[in-house]
Amino acid sequence: MNLQRNFENAKYVTKFLSELSDEKIASILVQLADELLKEQSYIIEENQKDLLLMDPEDPKFDRLKLTENRIAAISKDLVNVAKLKSPLRKVLMEKTLLNGLNLKKVSVPLGVVGVIYEARPNVTIDVFSLCIKTGNVAILKGGSDAYFTNQALISMVHYILELNYVSKFIVRLLPPERSSTEALLNAVGLVDVIIPRGSNSLIKYVREHSKVPVIETGAGIVHTFVDETADIKKSQAIIFNAKTRRVSVCNSLDCLIVHEQKLNDLPFLTEPLSSANVIIYADEQSFEALKDHYPTHLLFPAKEEHFGIEFLDYKLSIKTVTDLESALDHIAKYSSKHSEAILSENEENINRFLSRVDAAAVYANASTGFTDGAQFGLGAEIGISTQKLHARGPMGLEELTSYKWIIVGTGQIRN
Repeated sequence: MNLQRNFENAKYVTKFLSELSDEKIASILVQLADELLKEQSYIIEENQKDLLLMDPEDPKFDRLKLTENRIAAISKDLVNVAKLKSPLRKVLMEKTLLNGLNLKKVSVPLGVVGVIYEARPNVTIDVFSLCIKTGNVAILKGGSDAYFTNQALISMVHYILELNYVSKFIVRLLPPERSSTEALLNAVGLVDVIIPRGSNSLIKYVREHSKVPVIETGAGIVHTFVDETADIKKSQAIIFNAKTRRVSVCNSLDCLIVHEQKLNDLPFLTEPLSSANVIIYADEQSFEALKDHYPTHLLFPAKEEHFGIEFLDYKLSIKTVTDLESALDHIAKYSSKHSEAILSENEENINRFLSRVDAAAVYANASTGFTDGAQFGLGAEIGISTQKLHARGPMGLEELTSYKWIIVGTGQIRN
């Protein structure tokens, strides 16, 4: 594949995307949703080829795996995106100056969006749907771990585009080799923005080596604080869900922070975790509270290395604190600014936590598992940004747009 030519073609076709009507785009997405369901056996067959090459114990295995239910969810997200209103051509602001100049601030596409991701085949479809809906061209660089799955999915995308007489260059899948990544990171003037989705090491590499602007979708080092007033039944269910619903996703719980007045309740709070074989790394106080109640083969003393880590596995650290301020300090030190939660019945504590915690998503009495574009009603997401420039949190349609100023005059000149 001639990568330079692909980037040039991608830049060229951006002008044709603006000519697609909202109705046409919606129709393409619905047709693709139907095609995925129709060909799910083939998708699973190709996905199995990738899975056979990966260790089932690898945390990426769960992300890579596609099932009928997961394909159905991807299909449903496509339909949801199709139904959403286009964020393009919106007048964000309009005013007329004293000199008579009329100013409008209007939403426009970003242009060519490059996405680098690992063993996450759902990203292939999510990015396509969000980019075509927002008038952006997508260049995808998937990992070699998902080679067969990504090839199957992109072939279906291209098939539907051809049926609708739309250029396949509006979405391209680059070869999985590292050289493709290097070429994409250096495509200055042809690619407008790069979004990495994956491990800390991938995101760091892209940030440090890209000559193209980068929007980081950071790793999730997620905390949940159980304060002294927390309802223990409610908290037990939330903790179990946040940790075990899907351990390989970035919104899963990594560190449970417990007020010392709740240590007697800790065996109850963690009881369901043992049924899922969750390994706990407990600090000294929480270890003492659990040692006669939690399975010994799953309970270990915590070390410094067990805090500030994204486990992506059936593992959890526990930190004991004396008050809310100590919990806030711990989060500030170790958080990746992704998703953080407080479990409390004290309104003052809740408000202080929501106000003080610096993260893309901050929760009170709910599972962090909800940090997700589809769950937020965005249809799907291109990633969850943990930075503060341009976009933060789940990036849906609105976050894939920029704006331009349109100025209309009647002959004005500046003095």
